Amino acid sequence: MGKSRSTRRERAAAETVVEDVDGGRAELIPDRDRPRAWSLLIDGAPQSHVDLDDPAHLSFEYQRRLGHVIDLVAPPGRPVRAVHLGGGALTLARYLAATRPRSTQQVVERDAALVQLVRRELPLDPGARIRVRSTDARAGLAKVPDGWADLVVADVFSGARTPAHLTSGEFLDDVRRALAPGGLYAANLADGPPLAHLRGQIATAADRFAELALVADPAVLRGKRFGNAVLVACDHPLPVAELTRRAASDPQPARVEHGRALADLTGGAAPVTDAAAVDSPAPPPSVFR
Repeated sequence: MGKSRSTRRERAAAETVVEDVDGGRAELIPDRDRPRAWSLLIDGAPQSHVDLDDPAHLSFEYQRRLGHVIDLVAPPGRPVRAVHLGGGALTLARYLAATRPRSTQQVVERDAALVQLVRRELPLDPGARIRVRSTDARAGLAKVPDGWADLVVADVFSGARTPAHLTSGEFLDDVRRALAPGGLYAANLADGPPLAHLRGQIATAADRFAELALVADPAVLRGKRFGNAVLVACDHPLPVAELTRRAASDPQPARVEHGRALADLTGGAAPVTDAAAVDSPAPPPSVFR
C-alpha cells in the first residue's frame, strides 16, 4: 500500500511542470481525477484549474460563481463580447468560449512568461476568439473601445493580492466606459476579518453602479475566515433570484447579498480613490495549507 502511494507521488512529481514566470514560481499540477486537467499555482497559491477535455468544468468555487455570472449575462448560448482582467490559465475565457460559441474575448494578463507557459502547456482551442494582451490590467482596459464589452471580469492578483490601482473608483469609471449599455461587471475579491477591503470595494462599486450583488461563503461574510467574494455590478436589475439559486446549489453553497443587506455590509465605508487605494490584504499562510 505504501509503495503504491509512493509510486503515485513520484508519477505526479514527474509530470508537474515548474517554471519561473514574471510573478514568481509557476506550477502546473496534474489532476489525478481528470486525465487532461491541471491546476496552476503561483508561489504555492492556487490560481486556476483547467480541464482541456471539458472547459465548461469549473473546479474552484470562486470560478464557479463567476461562471454563474457568465451564464446570466445574456440568454443561454448567445455570443457576447468580454474583457478578462487577469488571465491565469485562461479558465474563464475557455468556459465562456465553450458555453457561448462565437463570443469575442480580450484577456489582459501582465505576466507575459505565464501566458507563454499556459499557451504551450494548455493550448487554447484554435477556434476560440480569444485575444491575449500582456500588459497591465488598467492599461489594457484603457485600450478597450467605448461601450464594447457586454462583460468585464476582474480577477487580478499579484502575490495573492489585488493591486491598489484596480480597487478605486477611477478604475471603475474606465470599466463603465468600456461596458455596453446593460453590460455587467464582476470582480473576484479576497478578504478576511475585519473585511475592511471588501467593505470599501462594495462602497466604491455602489458609488459608480446602480445595482450590486455579492456572492460569498457565509463564513466569509460573517468575518469568520479569509476567502473570496464575487461582486457583480451593473446599471439595470440583476437576476438576483437565479444567481441565488445557482450559488446555493454549488458544492460549497454561497449566499447572495443585495439591496439593503448589502448596503449595510459596508458599515459606512467610504469609496476608494486612486489617491487612497492600497493593495488588498495578503491571505494568512494557513489559507493554502
